[in-house]
Amino acid sequence: EEQLARHGLDPAALTNLVLTHQDDDHMGSAAALKAKYPQIQIAASPLEAPYLSGAQKNLRLRQAEELQAALPPEQQAWGEAFCARLRAVSPVAVDLFLRPGDTFDWAGGCTVVATPGHTPGHLSLHLTAHDLMITGDAAVWENGGLVVANPQFCLDLPAAEASLARLKACRCRDYLCYHGGFGR
Repeated sequence: EEQLARHGLDPAALTNLVLTHQDDDHMGSAAALKAKYPQIQIAASPLEAPYLSGAQKNLRLRQAEELQAALPPEQQAWGEAFCARLRAVSPVAVDLFLRPGDTFDWAGGCTVVATPGHTPGHLSLHLTAHDLMITGDAAVWENGGLVVANPQFCLDLPAAEASLARLKACRCRDYLCYHGGFGR
């Protein structure tokens, strides 16, 4: 809300909140926003919906719990804290399913791009009017180019690499990468 206000945007005017995937840093406040602003439609892939809504256990939590046993003793407390953080995320129901190729008039026009790998239903958005790709966690911008974001956390690395190739093939003027900046 503070960031929206800093940019002169009123959260009460929001109509859609796109969740690119189920990671807590991408959907952690969605339930609170939806509760405060019930007009907001939560939009996400149908593949991510069961994890976002809590109908199925979050895959990042499952991954973290599996890795916990392999952590050295000095990292066990950090691993437990990370798992606790993931468990504390409030689930949120998806109101609008986004599928690859769907187009919307948002931001002057956008197209949904399937970019699985980081998670099974990860989505990116191509803002066609701006020639901008919002990659979510499908890519980061490093050394002047796109690369797979945090490959060690990809739930399906071959799928993530195929998604990266799909993003590059779009040849957008700009790429906004959630964990790796902005690239041209």
